[in-house]
Amino acid sequence: MKYCCVKLPIFSVLNNNGSVSKLFALLFFIFSILYSPYTFSQQIKTVVIDAGHGGKDPGCHGNFASEKEVCLSMALKLGALIKEKFPEIKIIYTRDKDVFVELIERANIANRAKADLFICIHANAASEAAYGTETYVLGLHRTEAQQKVAERENSIIALEDDKGAKYNEIDLSTDAIIIRQLQLKVFLDHSIMFAEKLQVEFKKFGRYDRGVKQAGFLVLYKTTMPSVLIETGFLTNPNEEKFLGNVSGQKNMAELMFQAFEKYRNQIEGKNTTLDKVDDPNLEKNTSEIIAEKDSNAIIFRVQIESSEKQLTSNAKIFQDLNIFEYKQDIFYKYCTGVFPNDIEGAKNLKNSLIEKGYNNAFVVAFLNGERISIEKAITLAKNLEK
Repeated sequence: MKYCCVKLPIFSVLNNNGSVSKLFALLFFIFSILYSPYTFSQQIKTVVIDAGHGGKDPGCHGNFASEKEVCLSMALKLGALIKEKFPEIKIIYTRDKDVFVELIERANIANRAKADLFICIHANAASEAAYGTETYVLGLHRTEAQQKVAERENSIIALEDDKGAKYNEIDLSTDAIIIRQLQLKVFLDHSIMFAEKLQVEFKKFGRYDRGVKQAGFLVLYKTTMPSVLIETGFLTNPNEEKFLGNVSGQKNMAELMFQAFEKYRNQIEGKNTTLDKVDDPNLEKNTSEIIAEKDSNAIIFRVQIESSEKQLTSNAKIFQDLNIFEYKQDIFYKYCTGVFPNDIEGAKNLKNSLIEKGYNNAFVVAFLNGERISIEKAITLAKNLEK
Protein backbone atom coordinates (compact mmCIF):
# COMPACT_ATOMS: atom_id res chain seq x y z
CA MET A 1 0.00 0.00 0.00
CA LYS A 2 1.14 3.50 -0.74
CA TYR A 3 -0.05 6.81 0.63
CA CYS A 4 -0.07 9.78 -1.69
CA CYS A 5 -0.37 13.48 -1.06
CA VAL A 6 -2.29 15.85 -3.32
CA LYS A 7 -0.69 19.19 -4.01
CA LEU A 8 -3.46 21.69 -3.24
CA PRO A 9 -3.09 25.47 -2.88
CA ILE A 10 -4.80 25.24 0.49
CA PHE A 11 -4.43 28.76 1.78
CA SER A 12 -5.52 30.42 -1.44
CA VAL A 13 -8.39 28.04 -2.22
CA LEU A 14 -9.97 27.34 1.13
CA ASN A 15 -10.58 30.98 1.87
CA ASN A 16 -12.46 31.93 -1.30
CA ASN A 17 -15.56 32.74 0.72
CA GLY A 18 -13.79 33.38 4.02
CA SER A 19 -15.76 30.72 5.89
CA VAL A 20 -12.87 28.37 6.62
CA SER A 21 -9.86 29.70 8.42
CA LYS A 22 -6.26 29.17 7.44
CA LEU A 23 -5.62 27.50 10.77
CA PHE A 24 -8.46 25.02 10.30
CA ALA A 25 -7.26 24.28 6.78
CA LEU A 26 -3.74 23.53 7.95
CA LEU A 27 -4.88 21.37 10.90
CA PHE A 28 -7.36 19.43 8.77
CA PHE A 29 -4.77 18.86 6.06
CA ILE A 30 -2.24 17.47 8.56
CA PHE A 31 -4.91 15.32 10.19
CA SER A 32 -5.96 13.97 6.79
CA ILE A 33 -2.42 12.97 5.92
CA LEU A 34 -1.91 11.14 9.20
CA TYR A 35 -5.32 9.52 9.61
CA SER A 36 -6.82 9.07 6.16
CA PRO A 37 -9.03 5.93 6.10
CA TYR A 38 -8.24 5.36 2.43
CA THR A 39 -5.25 3.63 0.90
CA PHE A 40 -4.15 3.33 -2.68
CA SER A 41 -3.31 0.01 -4.32
CA GLN A 42 -0.33 -0.09 -6.64
CA GLN A 43 -1.92 -2.83 -8.68
CA ILE A 44 -5.03 -2.48 -10.82
CA LYS A 45 -7.23 -5.50 -10.26
CA THR A 46 -10.74 -4.11 -10.77
CA VAL A 47 -12.01 -1.39 -13.10
CA VAL A 48 -15.58 -0.09 -13.01
CA ILE A 49 -16.82 1.49 -16.24
CA ASP A 50 -19.89 3.70 -15.98
CA ALA A 51 -21.90 4.43 -19.12
CA GLY A 52 -23.70 7.67 -18.40
CA HIS A 53 -27.52 7.89 -18.27
CA GLY A 54 -29.71 5.02 -19.51
CA GLY A 55 -33.31 3.81 -19.47
CA LYS A 56 -35.76 6.65 -18.82
CA ASP A 57 -32.81 9.06 -18.73
CA PRO A 58 -31.63 9.61 -22.34
CA GLY A 59 -29.06 12.26 -21.46
CA CYS A 60 -28.36 14.88 -24.10
CA HIS A 61 -28.91 14.32 -27.80
CA GLY A 62 -28.26 15.70 -31.24
CA ASN A 63 -30.29 15.23 -34.39
CA PHE A 64 -30.05 11.44 -34.28
CA ALA A 65 -27.70 10.30 -31.50
CA SER A 66 -28.58 10.02 -27.80
CA GLU A 67 -26.04 10.19 -25.02
CA LYS A 68 -27.19 7.01 -23.30
CA GLU A 69 -26.63 4.90 -26.44
CA VAL A 70 -23.33 6.48 -27.44
CA CYS A 71 -21.91 6.13 -23.92
CA LEU A 72 -22.98 2.51 -23.55
CA SER A 73 -21.32 1.59 -26.83
CA MET A 74 -18.02 3.22 -25.85
CA ALA A 75 -18.13 1.72 -22.35
CA LEU A 76 -18.62 -1.84 -23.62
CA LYS A 77 -15.91 -1.41 -26.25
CA LEU A 78 -13.45 -0.04 -23.68
CA GLY A 79 -14.15 -2.89 -21.28
CA ALA A 80 -13.64 -5.46 -24.05
CA LEU A 81 -10.28 -3.93 -24.98
CA ILE A 82 -9.05 -3.98 -21.37
CA LYS A 83 -10.24 -7.56 -20.88
CA GLU A 84 -8.59 -8.71 -24.11
CA LYS A 85 -5.19 -7.26 -23.19
CA PHE A 86 -5.41 -7.82 -19.43
CA PRO A 87 -7.64 -10.85 -18.77
CA GLU A 88 -6.62 -10.83 -15.11
CA ILE A 89 -8.35 -7.46 -14.57
CA LYS A 90 -11.97 -7.66 -13.45
CA ILE A 91 -14.25 -5.39 -15.49
CA ILE A 92 -17.53 -4.27 -13.94
CA TYR A 93 -20.11 -2.18 -15.79
CA THR A 94 -22.59 -0.05 -13.88
CA ARG A 95 -24.90 -0.95 -16.73
CA ASP A 96 -24.41 -3.15 -19.78
CA LYS A 97 -27.80 -2.44 -21.33
CA ASP A 98 -30.35 0.35 -21.61
CA VAL A 99 -31.47 0.60 -17.97
CA PHE A 100 -31.73 3.46 -15.48
CA VAL A 101 -29.18 3.39 -12.64
CA GLU A 102 -29.26 5.94 -9.84
CA LEU A 103 -26.20 8.16 -9.51
CA ILE A 104 -25.45 7.01 -5.97
CA GLU A 105 -25.78 3.36 -7.02
CA ARG A 106 -23.16 3.87 -9.74
CA ALA A 107 -20.72 5.00 -7.07
CA ASN A 108 -21.86 2.24 -4.71
CA ILE A 109 -21.14 -0.40 -7.34
CA ALA A 110 -17.56 0.82 -7.56
CA ASN A 111 -17.16 1.13 -3.80
CA ARG A 112 -18.57 -2.33 -3.07
CA ALA A 113 -16.22 -3.84 -5.64
CA LYS A 114 -13.27 -2.01 -4.06
CA ALA A 115 -12.43 -0.87 -7.59
CA ASP A 116 -8.99 0.51 -8.37
CA LEU A 117 -10.31 2.85 -11.06
CA PHE A 118 -13.70 4.34 -11.92
CA ILE A 119 -14.25 5.55 -15.50
CA CYS A 120 -17.46 7.48 -16.15
CA ILE A 121 -18.25 8.09 -19.84
CA HIS A 122 -20.53 10.90 -21.02
CA ALA A 123 -21.23 13.13 -24.01
CA ASN A 124 -21.67 16.88 -23.80
CA ALA A 125 -24.23 19.47 -24.89
CA ALA A 126 -23.95 23.21 -25.56
CA SER A 127 -24.24 25.40 -28.63
CA GLU A 128 -23.66 23.97 -32.10
CA ALA A 129 -20.26 25.69 -32.16
CA ALA A 130 -18.92 23.89 -29.06
CA TYR A 131 -16.63 20.91 -29.71
CA GLY A 132 -13.84 18.84 -28.19
CA THR A 133 -13.17 16.48 -25.29
CA GLU A 134 -12.63 17.28 -21.63
CA THR A 135 -12.06 15.09 -18.60
CA TYR A 136 -13.20 15.94 -15.08
CA VAL A 137 -12.02 15.06 -11.60
CA LEU A 138 -13.77 16.02 -8.39
CA GLY A 139 -13.12 19.63 -7.44
CA LEU A 140 -14.22 23.22 -7.66
CA HIS A 141 -15.51 24.50 -10.98
CA ARG A 142 -13.49 27.43 -12.30
CA THR A 143 -15.92 28.67 -14.91
CA GLU A 144 -19.66 28.93 -15.36
CA ALA A 145 -19.44 26.42 -18.22
CA GLN A 146 -17.86 23.80 -15.93
CA GLN A 147 -20.57 24.42 -13.36
CA LYS A 148 -23.29 23.92 -15.99
CA VAL A 149 -21.79 20.59 -17.06
CA ALA A 150 -21.87 19.32 -13.48
CA GLU A 151 -25.38 20.66 -12.90
CA ARG A 152 -26.66 18.97 -16.06
CA GLU A 153 -25.15 15.60 -15.14
CA ASN A 154 -26.30 15.92 -11.50
CA SER A 155 -29.84 16.91 -12.51
CA ILE A 156 -30.83 13.33 -13.36
CA ILE A 157 -31.45 12.70 -9.66
CA ALA A 158 -34.87 14.27 -10.31
CA LEU A 159 -35.73 11.09 -12.23
CA GLU A 160 -35.05 8.86 -9.23
CA ASP A 161 -37.94 7.47 -7.18
CA ASP A 162 -37.39 9.84 -4.26
CA LYS A 163 -36.74 12.80 -6.59
CA GLY A 164 -33.21 13.11 -5.22
CA ALA A 165 -34.11 13.35 -1.54
CA LYS A 166 -31.30 11.00 -0.57
CA TYR A 167 -28.76 13.56 -1.81
CA ASN A 168 -29.96 16.35 0.50
CA GLU A 169 -27.26 15.46 3.00
CA ILE A 170 -24.52 15.87 0.40
CA ASP A 171 -22.93 19.30 0.66
CA LEU A 172 -21.49 20.55 -2.64
CA SER A 173 -20.44 23.92 -1.27
CA THR A 174 -16.91 25.19 -1.86
CA ASP A 175 -15.75 24.25 1.63
CA ALA A 176 -17.34 20.80 1.52
CA ILE A 177 -15.82 19.87 -1.82
CA ILE A 178 -12.36 20.96 -0.69
CA ILE A 179 -12.70 18.92 2.50
CA ARG A 180 -13.79 15.94 0.40
CA GLN A 181 -10.73 16.46 -1.82
CA LEU A 182 -8.54 16.36 1.27
CA GLN A 183 -10.25 13.20 2.50
CA LEU A 184 -9.65 11.59 -0.89
CA LYS A 185 -6.18 13.05 -1.33
CA VAL A 186 -4.79 9.55 -1.72
CA PHE A 187 -6.74 9.22 -4.99
CA LEU A 188 -6.94 12.71 -6.47
CA ASP A 189 -3.39 12.83 -7.82
CA HIS A 190 -4.01 9.57 -9.65
CA SER A 191 -7.35 10.77 -10.98
CA ILE A 192 -5.57 13.77 -12.44
CA MET A 193 -2.77 11.57 -13.79
CA PHE A 194 -5.24 9.35 -15.65
CA ALA A 195 -7.27 12.35 -16.85
CA GLU A 196 -4.16 13.95 -18.32
CA LYS A 197 -3.24 10.75 -20.15
CA LEU A 198 -6.75 10.60 -21.60
CA GLN A 199 -6.54 14.15 -22.90
CA VAL A 200 -3.10 13.49 -24.42
CA GLU A 201 -4.45 10.53 -26.38
CA PHE A 202 -7.51 12.46 -27.55
CA LYS A 203 -5.32 15.33 -28.71
CA LYS A 204 -2.85 13.09 -30.53
CA PHE A 205 -5.74 11.59 -32.44
CA GLY A 206 -6.86 15.04 -33.58
CA ARG A 207 -9.65 15.77 -31.12
CA TYR A 208 -9.75 19.31 -29.75
CA ASP A 209 -8.32 19.28 -26.23
CA ARG A 210 -10.54 21.17 -23.77
CA GLY A 211 -8.33 20.07 -20.90
CA VAL A 212 -8.53 18.42 -17.49
CA LYS A 213 -11.08 20.19 -15.31
CA GLN A 214 -12.70 20.04 -11.90
CA ALA A 215 -16.35 20.19 -10.90
CA GLY A 216 -18.74 18.91 -8.25
CA PHE A 217 -20.11 15.78 -9.86
CA LEU A 218 -22.15 13.72 -7.41
CA VAL A 219 -20.96 10.44 -8.89
CA LEU A 220 -17.31 11.43 -8.36
CA TYR A 221 -18.06 12.83 -4.91
CA LYS A 222 -19.23 9.43 -3.66
CA THR A 223 -16.52 7.18 -5.15
CA THR A 224 -13.51 6.18 -3.05
CA MET A 225 -10.90 5.39 -5.69
CA PRO A 226 -9.23 7.28 -8.57
CA SER A 227 -12.22 8.48 -10.62
CA VAL A 228 -12.72 10.48 -13.79
CA LEU A 229 -15.69 11.64 -15.83
CA ILE A 230 -15.03 11.92 -19.56
CA GLU A 231 -17.06 14.26 -21.75
CA THR A 232 -16.24 12.64 -25.08
CA GLY A 233 -17.64 15.38 -27.30
CA PHE A 234 -20.70 17.49 -28.07
CA LEU A 235 -23.72 15.77 -29.57
CA THR A 236 -25.11 19.25 -30.21
CA ASN A 237 -22.29 19.86 -32.70
CA PRO A 238 -23.29 18.25 -36.04
CA ASN A 239 -19.73 17.17 -36.87
CA GLU A 240 -19.12 15.67 -33.47
CA GLU A 241 -22.49 13.98 -33.49
CA LYS A 242 -21.56 12.28 -36.78
CA PHE A 243 -18.31 11.09 -35.19
CA LEU A 244 -19.68 9.94 -31.83
CA GLY A 245 -22.92 8.62 -33.27
CA ASN A 246 -21.03 6.35 -35.64
CA VAL A 247 -19.76 2.92 -34.57
CA SER A 248 -16.31 3.65 -35.96
CA GLY A 249 -16.09 6.88 -33.98
CA GLN A 250 -17.16 5.09 -30.82
CA LYS A 251 -14.53 2.45 -31.50
CA ASN A 252 -11.87 5.11 -31.98
CA MET A 253 -12.77 6.80 -28.70
CA ALA A 254 -12.72 3.49 -26.82
CA GLU A 255 -9.29 2.71 -28.27
CA LEU A 256 -7.96 6.09 -27.16
CA MET A 257 -9.31 5.55 -23.64
CA PHE A 258 -7.67 2.12 -23.61
CA GLN A 259 -4.31 3.56 -24.63
CA ALA A 260 -4.52 6.06 -21.78
CA PHE A 261 -5.54 3.27 -19.39
CA GLU A 262 -2.62 1.07 -20.41
CA LYS A 263 -0.12 3.87 -19.90
CA TYR A 264 -1.70 4.75 -16.57
CA ARG A 265 -1.56 1.11 -15.46
CA ASN A 266 2.09 0.84 -16.49
CA GLN A 267 2.98 3.93 -14.48
CA ILE A 268 0.99 2.88 -11.41
CA GLU A 269 2.43 -0.62 -11.40
CA GLY A 270 5.94 0.54 -12.28
CA LYS A 271 6.09 -1.48 -15.47
CA ASN A 272 8.32 -0.13 -18.23
CA THR A 273 7.03 -1.41 -21.53
CA THR A 274 7.71 -0.43 -25.12
CA LEU A 275 4.51 1.60 -24.98
CA ASP A 276 6.26 4.05 -22.67
CA LYS A 277 9.70 4.20 -24.27
CA VAL A 278 10.67 7.27 -26.24
CA ASP A 279 12.33 5.20 -28.95
CA ASP A 280 9.30 3.00 -29.48
CA PRO A 281 8.06 3.50 -33.07
CA ASN A 282 4.48 2.93 -31.92
CA LEU A 283 4.56 5.64 -29.24
CA GLU A 284 2.84 8.21 -31.43
CA LYS A 285 0.48 5.70 -33.03
CA ASN A 286 -2.99 4.84 -31.86
CA THR A 287 -4.46 1.36 -31.70
CA SER A 288 -6.25 1.71 -35.04
CA GLU A 289 -2.95 2.46 -36.76
CA ILE A 290 -1.12 -0.50 -35.24
CA ILE A 291 -3.97 -2.82 -36.18
CA ALA A 292 -4.09 -1.36 -39.69
CA GLU A 293 -0.39 -2.04 -40.24
CA LYS A 294 -1.08 -5.74 -39.65
CA ASP A 295 -3.92 -5.77 -42.20
CA SER A 296 -2.48 -5.38 -45.71
CA ASN A 297 -5.99 -4.98 -47.15
CA ALA A 298 -6.93 -2.03 -44.95
CA ILE A 299 -7.62 1.27 -46.67
CA ILE A 300 -6.15 3.98 -44.45
CA PHE A 301 -7.87 7.35 -44.59
CA ARG A 302 -5.96 10.33 -43.16
CA VAL A 303 -6.30 14.10 -43.21
CA GLN A 304 -3.56 16.02 -45.01
CA ILE A 305 -2.84 19.42 -43.48
CA GLU A 306 0.47 20.58 -44.96
CA SER A 307 2.77 20.27 -47.98
CA SER A 308 6.32 21.58 -48.15
CA GLU A 309 9.42 21.37 -50.33
CA LYS A 310 11.43 21.40 -47.10
CA GLN A 311 11.13 18.51 -44.67
CA LEU A 312 9.49 19.53 -41.41
CA THR A 313 9.88 18.00 -37.95
CA SER A 314 6.91 16.40 -36.20
CA ASN A 315 7.19 18.96 -33.39
CA ALA A 316 7.01 21.94 -35.76
CA LYS A 317 4.77 24.69 -34.40
CA ILE A 318 2.30 24.33 -37.25
CA PHE A 319 1.38 20.81 -36.11
CA GLN A 320 0.40 21.86 -32.56
CA ASP A 321 1.40 18.46 -31.10
CA LEU A 322 -0.80 16.52 -33.54
CA ASN A 323 0.21 12.96 -34.32
CA ILE A 324 1.86 13.46 -37.73
CA PHE A 325 2.36 11.03 -40.61
CA GLU A 326 4.81 12.10 -43.34
CA TYR A 327 5.01 10.87 -46.92
CA LYS A 328 6.81 12.18 -50.00
CA GLN A 329 5.27 12.74 -53.41
CA ASP A 330 7.48 14.07 -56.20
CA ILE A 331 9.55 16.86 -54.61
CA PHE A 332 7.08 17.61 -51.81
CA TYR A 333 6.93 16.40 -48.24
CA LYS A 334 3.32 15.98 -47.22
CA TYR A 335 1.93 15.79 -43.70
CA CYS A 336 -1.20 14.08 -42.44
CA THR A 337 -2.85 13.36 -39.12
CA GLY A 338 -5.39 10.79 -37.96
CA VAL A 339 -5.76 7.20 -39.04
CA PHE A 340 -9.09 5.67 -40.04
CA PRO A 341 -8.95 2.08 -41.37
CA ASN A 342 -11.74 1.68 -43.96
CA ASP A 343 -13.53 4.67 -42.42
CA ILE A 344 -13.81 7.74 -44.63
CA GLU A 345 -16.59 9.25 -42.49
CA GLY A 346 -14.30 9.34 -39.48
CA ALA A 347 -11.64 11.08 -41.56
CA LYS A 348 -14.19 13.62 -42.83
CA ASN A 349 -15.23 14.43 -39.28
CA LEU A 350 -11.60 15.00 -38.29
CA LYS A 351 -11.11 17.17 -41.38
CA ASN A 352 -14.05 19.38 -40.42
CA SER A 353 -12.74 19.66 -36.87
CA LEU A 354 -9.28 20.65 -38.12
CA ILE A 355 -10.74 23.28 -40.45
CA GLU A 356 -12.53 24.79 -37.46
CA LYS A 357 -9.16 24.91 -35.68
CA GLY A 358 -7.58 26.88 -38.52
CA TYR A 359 -6.27 24.20 -40.89
CA ASN A 360 -8.21 25.68 -43.79
CA ASN A 361 -6.57 23.52 -46.45
CA ALA A 362 -7.19 20.19 -44.73
CA PHE A 363 -8.51 17.39 -46.95
CA VAL A 364 -8.90 13.61 -46.84
CA VAL A 365 -6.33 11.33 -48.47
CA ALA A 366 -6.13 7.53 -48.67
CA PHE A 367 -3.39 4.88 -48.59
CA LEU A 368 -3.10 1.20 -49.41
CA ASN A 369 -0.01 -0.68 -48.23
CA GLY A 370 1.69 2.65 -47.53
CA GLU A 371 1.06 4.05 -51.02
CA ARG A 372 -1.32 6.91 -51.66
CA ILE A 373 -4.29 6.07 -53.86
CA SER A 374 -7.16 8.14 -55.19
CA ILE A 375 -10.13 8.78 -52.95
CA GLU A 376 -12.45 7.26 -55.56
CA LYS A 377 -10.47 4.00 -55.60
CA ALA A 378 -10.21 3.99 -51.81
CA ILE A 379 -13.97 4.35 -51.35
CA THR A 380 -14.64 1.49 -53.77
CA LEU A 381 -12.09 -0.80 -52.10
CA ALA A 382 -13.36 0.06 -48.61
CA LYS A 383 -16.95 -0.71 -49.62
CA ASN A 384 -15.85 -4.08 -51.06
CA LEU A 385 -14.14 -4.92 -47.78
CA GLU A 386 -17.41 -4.31 -45.91
CA LYS A 387 -19.29 -6.87 -48.01
